[in-house]
Amino acid sequence: MNGETSHQEHIGPFRLLTRLGGGTGAVHRATGPDGRDVAIRLLPAGSGSGAAGSGPDIARMRGVLSPYVVDVLGGDPAADPPYLVSRLVPGRPLGDDVAERGPVAGAELRRVALGLAKALAAIHREGLVHGALGPGTVLIVDGSPVVVDFGLVPGAEAAGDVRAWAATVVFAATGDATADPAASAAVPGALRPLLLAASADDPAARPGAEELAAACAGLDLGPAVPPVPSSASTHAPPPVPQSAPPAGPSAGGPPVAATSPDPVPTVASASSEGSVAVLTEPGAETPAARPGPGADSGHHDLAATQGWARLLTATVVVIAVGVAVTAPVMGLVLSIAGVAVLRAAGESSARGRLSALGRTLLTLPYAAALMVAVPLVLVALSVVGGEIDALSACAFGAGAGAAVLWTGPGVRAPRALLERMFLPVARVPRRIAVAGVVLGALALFAVVAAMSLTPSFAPMYGLQSSLKGWIDQAEAALR
Repeated sequence: MNGETSHQEHIGPFRLLTRLGGGTGAVHRATGPDGRDVAIRLLPAGSGSGAAGSGPDIARMRGVLSPYVVDVLGGDPAADPPYLVSRLVPGRPLGDDVAERGPVAGAELRRVALGLAKALAAIHREGLVHGALGPGTVLIVDGSPVVVDFGLVPGAEAAGDVRAWAATVVFAATGDATADPAASAAVPGALRPLLLAASADDPAARPGAEELAAACAGLDLGPAVPPVPSSASTHAPPPVPQSAPPAGPSAGGPPVAATSPDPVPTVASASSEGSVAVLTEPGAETPAARPGPGADSGHHDLAATQGWARLLTATVVVIAVGVAVTAPVMGLVLSIAGVAVLRAAGESSARGRLSALGRTLLTLPYAAALMVAVPLVLVALSVVGGEIDALSACAFGAGAGAAVLWTGPGVRAPRALLERMFLPVARVPRRIAVAGVVLGALALFAVVAAMSLTPSFAPMYGLQSSLKGWIDQAEAALR
C-alpha cells in the first residue's frame, strides 16, 4: 500500500483492522458493514473492469461456487485504491504443508488431485482461468485443497491451468513441482498417465478440467499414508520451487504475522499482482493434525453442505415461478425485485450496485420474449388438439419469464448469493430439516396453485381483459 493509503481507516465500506502484508497487493484484515471479518487485497493501480479485459471480473469470480475454491465476496477495481474482498480460509499453503510434513500419498493424494481438478472445473465453468495455480495458491483445510488467487492473471488460458494442475499434483506427491511424473517412484502408477496427458506440450492435447475431475474420481491410490518429513525439514523447510508462486504477502517473503494483542490470521496465500487475500487462523492445523483415512468425511461434509444449499435455492426458484403463474403481475414484480436486490446485495460499492441493476434490466428482454412466445405456442397447440384457457396461457408465459429472471443465460449471481445465505442452514441437520419442510411445503403449494387456480392479474385487471382479448383473437385467426 502506498503512502497515500497507509493511514486509511476504511477502504470502501470496510473498516481496516490490521495490516497483514506489504509489497505489491498489500493485505489487510477488515470488517464489513455486517460485522464479519474479511480479507482485503489491494489491486495494482489502474485495474479496471473485467469486461474490458484489464482487471478481475468480480461478478464472475463471485459466481464460482465450490468447496475447493475460496469465496470472493466483492470488491471494486475502479476504486482508489482498487481492491478485492475474500473470506477467511483456515488453512495453510500446500507448499508449507509439504515442506514441513513431507509429500502426500495414497487416498490423501487422490483427494488433493480430485479437489484441484474440481476447483479448476468450477472456475472454468464461469469463463475464468486461474493462471497461477501452484503450491502457494492452494490451501490445505482438513486434508482437502482450497484454491485461491484465481482470475487475476491477464491472458491466461485454461490449458495452462491443466498443466499447472499436473505440476501441483506432482509437487504434492514428490515435494518437487519440476519432477518428471514418468520417472518418479513417488508418483502412483494409476495417476501417472493422467499427469502425463495434462503435461502434454500441445495445449490442445491436454484434457479439460471436467475430464480431469471425472478421471480422478475413478482413481484408487490406496489408503492414506502418513507423511514422513524429510531429514532436511527437521532443521529448515526446503524452499518451494521457483516455478511455484511464493507463499507470502510479497514475493520471496514468508507469511507475516499480525501484530495484535488478540490472535490474528496470517497471510496464507501466494502474492502476485492483484492476488486474492486469503488468511490462515494461527494454529488452525498442527503437524499432528494431518487427517488419516477417515478425513474423507470432512470433504463429504463440505460437498453435502453445498448440495443442500443448492437444493434449498432451487426450491426458492420453484416457489417464485409458481407465484408468477398464479399471480402473474405480482409474481413478476417480486421476481424482478428479488433478483435485483440479491445482485445488489452482493456488491460492496455504489458503482457495483448500479451495475447489478443494469444486469437485471438486461435480462428483461429475454424474459419478455419468452412471456410472449409461450402463450402463442400454447395457443397454436390448442388449435392442433386440446384446449387451453387464454388467461392460463398468459400465466404460463409469466412463469416462463420468471424462470428466465432466475435461471436464464448469464444469470448466476442471485442464485449464488442465495446459496451462500443457505450455507449456515445447510451445515446443521436440524436446520436443514426445518428449512426443507417449510420451503418444500411452500413449493408444493405454489405448484398446485399454479396448475389448479385461475390466475389473477391483480391489480391490473384492465390488462387481464386485454390479454384475454388478444389471445382469443390469435386463436380465432389460427383456426
